[in-house]
Amino acid sequence: MKSFPRRALAAFLLTALLAAHAAAGAAPIPRLLQKDGRHALLVDGKPFTVLGVQAHNSSNYPAALGKVWAAVKDAHANTLEIPVAWEQVEPVEGKFDFSFVDTLVAQARQHQVRLVLLWFGTWKNTGPQYTPEWVKFDNQRFPRMLDKEGKGIYCLSPFGAQTLQADTRAFTALMTHLKKIDSVQRTVIMVQVQNEVGTYGTVRDFGAKAEAAFRQPVPAAVLARKKSPIPGAASGSWAEVYGPYADEYFHAYAMASYIGTVAAAGRAVYDLPMFVNNALRDPLEPMAPWKNNFSSGGPTFDVIDIYKAAAPGIDFAAPDIYMPESGKVDATLAAFQRRDNALLVAEMGNAPAYARYVYQILGRGALGVAPFGIDYADYSNYPLGSRLKDKSMVEPFGKVYAAFRPMAQQWAQWSLDGRTVGFAEGDDRKPQSIETGNWKVSVKFREWQFGNVGKDDFPPGTEAPNGGAALARIGENEFIVVGQNVRLSFEHGAGKPSMYARVEEGHFDATGKWVMERNWNGDQTDWGLNLTSRPTVLKVRLGTYVH
Repeated sequence: MKSFPRRALAAFLLTALLAAHAAAGAAPIPRLLQKDGRHALLVDGKPFTVLGVQAHNSSNYPAALGKVWAAVKDAHANTLEIPVAWEQVEPVEGKFDFSFVDTLVAQARQHQVRLVLLWFGTWKNTGPQYTPEWVKFDNQRFPRMLDKEGKGIYCLSPFGAQTLQADTRAFTALMTHLKKIDSVQRTVIMVQVQNEVGTYGTVRDFGAKAEAAFRQPVPAAVLARKKSPIPGAASGSWAEVYGPYADEYFHAYAMASYIGTVAAAGRAVYDLPMFVNNALRDPLEPMAPWKNNFSSGGPTFDVIDIYKAAAPGIDFAAPDIYMPESGKVDATLAAFQRRDNALLVAEMGNAPAYARYVYQILGRGALGVAPFGIDYADYSNYPLGSRLKDKSMVEPFGKVYAAFRPMAQQWAQWSLDGRTVGFAEGDDRKPQSIETGNWKVSVKFREWQFGNVGKDDFPPGTEAPNGGAALARIGENEFIVVGQNVRLSFEHGAGKPSMYARVEEGHFDATGKWVMERNWNGDQTDWGLNLTSRPTVLKVRLGTYVH
């Protein structure tokens, strides 16, 4: 055997030593934790609240990042969601370019911001526009779906074997590269696999492979999780089991199976948490088979169980909320927050009306939230979001995030422990209440600090619903309260007379220590706790007494 040159041996040993040191100092890999049906995202081994923003679709290039980071800073966000496109990393088949990923990760570290990468692969908003050109225009290798009349449509088929193979290879290369550059610092904390999948205009693929699969028995894993909304066979083909829902459910299974294969391959090399996002169906509309009214096959709330069965490598399905009505937001959050499905609002409109929902979302114990289009590119996604494109667009979210960010880690722990609740002012502007521990918390909106004089006498800046509050119960009779444009009151659940023992206004410092700025009493407590347009953080302690 030929001897190893001394210089080469020394270099090898040094490399091995550095690798060992890096491994020893590596932060724990991000992961999801479940506790009694509640969830937390662990980052650096601790619960983490995603105070996120999502950049515009085309801001994923090094020259565009300056306009992204400026908005991230103004938003006081701790996390950036941003696309990595298949066409970007594999413009020539088999040749990968991760220079943007390297730049993005390096700059995120400089700005002390975590990343959630959005893999725009086979599907982005159901279409193939982010695939490389060698995929887009070769429909022999990468077939498109056929509609019921046998006509080809815009969407790539989930039954394209070479499409799946190529997407899986590219995604695995991305995850391999992430492990190489980020397995010590863990700047990237989650990955979204594909984007708003499904189809518009056709309920499913009617190509030959799809038709053959549709006639096969429903897999046992699906039968175990997804019951038919109407009476059907206990087993058999999709049509036999699910009747008029069969097309949509089959399509969901096909899409989820494809995504699950891609995700599993990526996680095999670098096991980051992974999720899918969803273009919503109307959560208040009575359940009915698909009638061209939403993206069929996407992870809508009614097929989450099918995604769970077909894609175990996907941790959860996340809603993209672009329905500003408070009733629809309530219903959406309730439908996606399940014991087996962590709640993350992966996208949300960036119009001012959406900012109040941050309190409700975080109060519900969500992993986090990310309004979309938060960068200073000269672009607006109105009417889904704001007309504005500058700091005035970011400000409604930035002031809320600024209140939460110093206590983001504590908030995530309180959420995991089931100690948080939240309110968002409804479109009806009516009072709300909720019970937490021994206390009933009530909120009212559009009130002056000393009460209103007449029916049209309202504080300025409350013309549209924008109030909200979130509370964390940190002791039997003690709360952290954060909110804006809201009046809060507390009532003991057993009816015992009560009063405020102490109401401190303040903030948490970088070490997680509470810093009092002043103590509220007299006028500041006699009329309830009135939080005005500037988000305020209070530490409230209550007590009961005997008459």
